Amino acid sequence: MKLWAGRFQKETDTMVNDFNSSIGFDARLYREDIQGSIAHATMLGRQGIIETHEAEKIVAALKEILADVEAGTVEFSVDNEDIHMNIETLLTARIGDTGKRLHTARSRNDQVALDVRLYLKKEITEIRKMVLSLMDVLARKAEDNKQSYMPGYTHLQRAQPTTFAHYMMAYANMLRRDVTRLEDCLERMDEMPLGSGALAGTTYPIDRSFVAEQLGFARITQNSLDGVSDRDYVIEFLSACSLMMMHLSRFSEEIILWCSWEFKFVELDDAYSTGSSIMPQKKNPDVAELVRGKTGRVYGDLMSLLTVMKSLPLAYNKDMQEDKEALFDAVDTVKQCLPVFGAMVDTMTVLPKNMAKAASRGFINATDCADYLTRKGMPFRDAYKIVGRLVNLCISNDETLDTLALKDFRAISGLFEADIYQALELKTCVNGRKVPGGPSAEAVDNQIANIQKFLNERSDG
Repeated sequence: MKLWAGRFQKETDTMVNDFNSSIGFDARLYREDIQGSIAHATMLGRQGIIETHEAEKIVAALKEILADVEAGTVEFSVDNEDIHMNIETLLTARIGDTGKRLHTARSRNDQVALDVRLYLKKEITEIRKMVLSLMDVLARKAEDNKQSYMPGYTHLQRAQPTTFAHYMMAYANMLRRDVTRLEDCLERMDEMPLGSGALAGTTYPIDRSFVAEQLGFARITQNSLDGVSDRDYVIEFLSACSLMMMHLSRFSEEIILWCSWEFKFVELDDAYSTGSSIMPQKKNPDVAELVRGKTGRVYGDLMSLLTVMKSLPLAYNKDMQEDKEALFDAVDTVKQCLPVFGAMVDTMTVLPKNMAKAASRGFINATDCADYLTRKGMPFRDAYKIVGRLVNLCISNDETLDTLALKDFRAISGLFEADIYQALELKTCVNGRKVPGGPSAEAVDNQIANIQKFLNERSDG
């Protein structure tokens, strides 16, 4: 018999049972459900709402159930709908009527709100550690490649010279924002909703702050209606994950380009590449491609829950059961992507010679040529036009600015001297950009130090 039987004269239709049931996916909340129930039972006994010996009996049985579930000796039933009713049924079967006292002063509405918050607090902590680990990989790659000169791009056209280290720090800074978004999300969701009841709290003299303390929450929710109907924290988490996956997807696209024969800036390790069933020469960047593809899944999870919540009146509605599959899928996807992506980047080989060769073409030092003239007193816009004429001359004669004869420079402007060639060298162009955030070795050193400081501040977890 269902725990909510009494009002109903008929058994639930089998199709409705299957349709209504969530145990197929919310079973993963068993640990959080039992953890919350232990704190709730302890509080009930402490407040005299149930007898102390009853609370102790419930807590002991819940701990046994937890051990049995983790040992794989418990089978959940679809007839009991969800993880909450499954645990309560198991409890009652083991200790009889005493088990029925557990749900005093509690509703499944505030129970599930508690379980999801407990689950997400744990998962945010784990995901945050994974992002920090990836940032550490990028910092080490940057340290090793401060002199690995390469073209930077706009519109996927070679634009200005930079270094591989500068590139790595760009993604490290994106991930730093992802970490702080996760931390912000965690801080906002660190509220304990149990005690909100179905929507209007309870008449029992419960101690919500005690339960919050037992479960490691910073505070309790301030409104019982909001406490059971709020899913902002799930949506905020999915938004943070979507942004993070977007960053990984952009990085994946770069890697896919860089390891192609057309670029050949990096070589992926064999352990993080795949081959072709028909073309023996192929070495495919499947890890990067899958990360790029799985980004769409996480976007879908976010849009799914936003759509579910957009027109729900207060308080709880069954629609909200749809939050869990989207949440679980995003958690699983992100946790699958981060470690393998980090390992792929950590093991890939950087090819500085190929990068430098690409950087020597495409006139990526044209801006530096114009800056050379402005330092000699010419207005930048005039210098811009003169360098444009030089580029056209080079294209017509299959030259680069580096190989153009000094007489050709001077034919267009008498301000050019022999030192123009040193000014156009990649090393000069890059290391002259000492502005904070720039690609010079000095500027990148500061960026790496800032990322390391950020990581060290969070090294305790």
